[in-house]
Amino acid sequence: MIAGLYAVTPSATDTPLLASRVDKAISGGAKIVQYRSKSENREMKLEQALALKPLCRRHSVPFIVNDDIELALEIDADGAHVGMNDCPVIEARKKLKGRILGVSCYDSLELAIDAQRLGADYVAFGSFFPSSTKPDAKKAPLSLLQMSKLSIKIPVVAIGGITSNNGACLIEAGADALAVVSSLFDAPDVGAAALQFSILFKK
Repeated sequence: MIAGLYAVTPSATDTPLLASRVDKAISGGAKIVQYRSKSENREMKLEQALALKPLCRRHSVPFIVNDDIELALEIDADGAHVGMNDCPVIEARKKLKGRILGVSCYDSLELAIDAQRLGADYVAFGSFFPSSTKPDAKKAPLSLLQMSKLSIKIPVVAIGGITSNNGACLIEAGADALAVVSSLFDAPDVGAAALQFSILFKK
């Protein structure tokens, strides 16, 4: 089940530091980890993914690879997440047989309905707030989360500029999980930041 704090890694070149931060995020309550790197350095990405996967397995936290199905399969990750410009959903579903498939649907309920029909295990909407990670991302309204609960049965992830201060309204509107990058991994204490997000799901 995709629910709770969904930790999305920042781009990083220091693998031990990245692993340490992810370990703290999990200790603080992250329920899913997505490895996301925009680097073209294949060797580094493989090294980092292989460093993070055992941390997730140790805590029974799903480990998802962003935008790279081949890498996900190579390291035996729990699944992959694809966007509109990545592998088509129907093709991704075939490649990821038996694994988790997440699909970015931005501000479109229609994309989410199609993704569910084609075999997605969860969908992600956003950006709900201004995001430093993706400043040009399409903006999604809170009402999209409410409408999605009437139209699809798979889990819904909210992403984009989410903090522990604004995340509660997304959960109330229907988000099953909150995908967070900056306000989690840029925090002075990653574990404490993760805990603050985790508390939101217990209210």
